[in-house]
Amino acid sequence: MDRLHRKRFTAGIALAAIAVLAAACSSSSTTSGSSSGSSLSGTLNASGSSFQLPFQQAAIQQFKSVQPNMTVNYGGGGSGKGRSDLAAGVVQFAGSDSPIPSTETANFKGKTVLYFPVLVGPITVSYNLSGVSSGLKLTPTVIANIFQGKITKWNDSAITSLNPGVKLPSSAISLAVRADSSGTTANFSLFLMTAVPSVWTLGSSSTITWPSSAHAGNGNGGVAQIIKSTPGSIGYVDFADAKAAGLTYASVQNKSGTYVAPSPTSASAAAAAVTVAPDLTFHAVWSSAPGAYPITYQSWVLVYEKQSSSNTAKMLQSYIGYLLGPGQSLLEPLGYAKLPANIDSSAKAQLSKITT
Repeated sequence: MDRLHRKRFTAGIALAAIAVLAAACSSSSTTSGSSSGSSLSGTLNASGSSFQLPFQQAAIQQFKSVQPNMTVNYGGGGSGKGRSDLAAGVVQFAGSDSPIPSTETANFKGKTVLYFPVLVGPITVSYNLSGVSSGLKLTPTVIANIFQGKITKWNDSAITSLNPGVKLPSSAISLAVRADSSGTTANFSLFLMTAVPSVWTLGSSSTITWPSSAHAGNGNGGVAQIIKSTPGSIGYVDFADAKAAGLTYASVQNKSGTYVAPSPTSASAAAAAVTVAPDLTFHAVWSSAPGAYPITYQSWVLVYEKQSSSNTAKMLQSYIGYLLGPGQSLLEPLGYAKLPANIDSSAKAQLSKITT
């Protein structure tokens, strides 16, 4: 090859490399949630699900590298507060671990709310028992009877028969539950109502009338702290908060009769088998999938289809797109599970519905 052709050949390779790099950058911009690649400026405020809180905090921090001029605030407070704040117009999006209950529908005044699933994860049955650091096994029936106050001692035969060789004390069981309107409560009670409907008598809702002796805390973090500081206690806490608090949690019998420990892997197994409605709502409790953890739940970002300004619509598309794209890589280290690919794809396809 002569010098002239060699120069042309080398230049062609360089131009091709630049083109590939530019395409990659454009693709990265799209999947990160900024479909236009443009810089956005403004503030999004949100509240709701405490289950989502650690994920939202991590995602907000990382999102700054995508849109440095955007500010996203997520206040937690429980799923019920998030839905209430969205209905009142004081936030641009809400985190909720359950769909809008029929009792709250009128609050949204006929406006269309879009559901964007962002994560799934296990609800642990965490406990504080000296000398029982792992290995406790519980069935849905036993869990139901503990939380409705019918099993009140740790050495009750219903528990000891499931745990031969485990030395359980004769001390009283102390319940730790949620004080606020909570999607964790809604999904925990939905699990019991679905798995053992003839045993569980307290229904399924964001708030439950627990036995009067129960200790109530705000948020998953509040319940985790009650369990950690109260010997003999048991409560329901999402895996991420239970892990962060250093709690011990039980293996729970699933639909196939297998005792499964909570983990991102066992939550993924449950989520992979869900039936998804056209509006992207679903539930993952009491899955029939092999290896599924039976108290797996999900969480959505709720947002109005119609926004007051094109800038707000673009900011929502950008941030939610980030949660569904690069943000998914943040989940497993925090103790959550990624969305199944089919659900994630459906949620991304829905971003264009956010308009003015």
